[in-house]
Amino acid sequence: MKILYVISGVTGMTGNELVRQLLNQNENQVEIIGFDNFYASSIETVKDCLNNPSFTFFEYDLNDSEQMDEIKLLVLKSESKFDEIVYINCAAVVHTEHFYNVYETYQTNVVGMNDFLAQAIDVGADKYINCSTSEVYSMNSWNEEGGVKESDYITMADAEHSQRTSYATGKLLTEFFMKDAVDNGKIKGCSIRFANVYSKDEKYPKHIIPHIINSFKNSGEVTLLENSKKNYRTFLNNYDSCSAVLELVKTDSALDGSIYNVATDEEISIIDLTKLIAQKMGIDNPVIKFEGYRESDPERRLLSTDKIKTRTGWKPIIDLDNGLDECVDNYTK
Repeated sequence: MKILYVISGVTGMTGNELVRQLLNQNENQVEIIGFDNFYASSIETVKDCLNNPSFTFFEYDLNDSEQMDEIKLLVLKSESKFDEIVYINCAAVVHTEHFYNVYETYQTNVVGMNDFLAQAIDVGADKYINCSTSEVYSMNSWNEEGGVKESDYITMADAEHSQRTSYATGKLLTEFFMKDAVDNGKIKGCSIRFANVYSKDEKYPKHIIPHIINSFKNSGEVTLLENSKKNYRTFLNNYDSCSAVLELVKTDSALDGSIYNVATDEEISIIDLTKLIAQKMGIDNPVIKFEGYRESDPERRLLSTDKIKTRTGWKPIIDLDNGLDECVDNYTK
């Protein structure tokens, strides 16, 4: 079966790894149309794939209607060659520093996602995967019973507490768009709430793991937020997050508009994470400084993954120890 994938945000952390996994596994049965405007990424992330005839890249913006019309026309012209068309929305205003940009997150994460979904429906696409975020759990992001489930009620910080929640509420709204489209028989699809995802290939040291490694590498010390003194997180390797996407794509019975947590259960404190990275870099007594405080930052984020494991064959295969080895090796070259 030949499948056409249309992927937004294709040079971002999720998008570029999806391209690589698709080409490595099914190159003769896959074609990919991908686009990105490099808001928080670079063409460097897919440079190893650009010469592959099964991958076509455009430097396009999800919010540019003319460019999106060109993508739509391209899909319509080629759809007869494919048995299935799959849209995957990876475009997002990401990194914590951008969470507070209310208008940018709304335009891309909400309006852009819905327009891309509308395009998928218009061209007759079979499936749409909506990449959401575990940020939607906000202040109710963990429990002692194996983690927060997709069906649990959500307690969110509001504008009285922090503008950061605008990112989470926008993503939450996209899950309603997805469910409505499926319930009305317009397309098959689902939403995915990723935990804290990390990658050995992340271009910029924005997330916590590359920030720690680059800080130790460049100055021999690291500065963390005051929140880090008590915060715990789980960290999901980007290979595993993308394999979950592709596992859902091939499991039609799971594409009922549902929401799926994609995470690990390896919880670690930010302080212990920092010390573990220092150990792997040969630093015996790491200098850790604290500066700044983040409002409405949950102390823990622990998600239950029973649902996706039960409904598909997915499970994470890269543990944190091995994943950090890859990151340290790559970032310190």
